[in-house]
Amino acid sequence: MWGLFRRGNRLPAQARPALERDERVLAWASAAAAAVVVTNRGVWLPGRADRLGWHQVHKAVWSGEVLTITAAEVVARHEQYAVVVDLPPISIELPDPQDVPNQIRARVTRSVGFTLHQPLDGGGFLMVGRRVAGVDGLTWTVRYDPDTDVDAPGLAEYTAEFVAATRSSVERAD
Repeated sequence: MWGLFRRGNRLPAQARPALERDERVLAWASAAAAAVVVTNRGVWLPGRADRLGWHQVHKAVWSGEVLTITAAEVVARHEQYAVVVDLPPISIELPDPQDVPNQIRARVTRSVGFTLHQPLDGGGFLMVGRRVAGVDGLTWTVRYDPDTDVDAPGLAEYTAEFVAATRSSVERAD
C-alpha cells in the first residue's frame, strides 16, 4: 500500500537542467549521453544547452526505442507571424522511456490551438497558432511547403493578408 505514495525515479542532480523558477519536471528518461527531461515549459535534450519550448517542437515521433524530435527555427519575423523552417531531426535512443513519449505527445498537441494548410499554385504553407508559456493568445507561424517558391512575386503579401484574415476570424471566434 505504501508503494502508492512513493515517488517514482528521481532525476539525478547531475542530469537536472537549469530550470526557470516556475518550471517543474514532469518526466525524464536516461539517454546514452545524458537525460531527456520533460517539463511544463518544454523538453531538455542531450547535447542542447537550452530547452525546446513546446511551441518550437514541430514533430515528435516515438518508434518504441528511439525518440525523434524535429524543432522549428524562425527564419523571418513579420508583424503578425513568423516564418519557420525545420531543423535537422534529433534522434535519441531511450532504452527505458518511462512516461517521456506520452508527456511529449500530450504537451505538443496541447500547444497547438489552430492549424490550417493553405494550398498555392506550386506549393502551399501551413499556418499554425500555438500556445506559448507566458504569452496571452496564440503565437502564429507559417511553414512553407518544400516545393513552394518563397521568392515568388506577391507571395509575402498574400501570406500576410491570409494570416491577418485568418487570425482575425479565429480570434473573434474565441
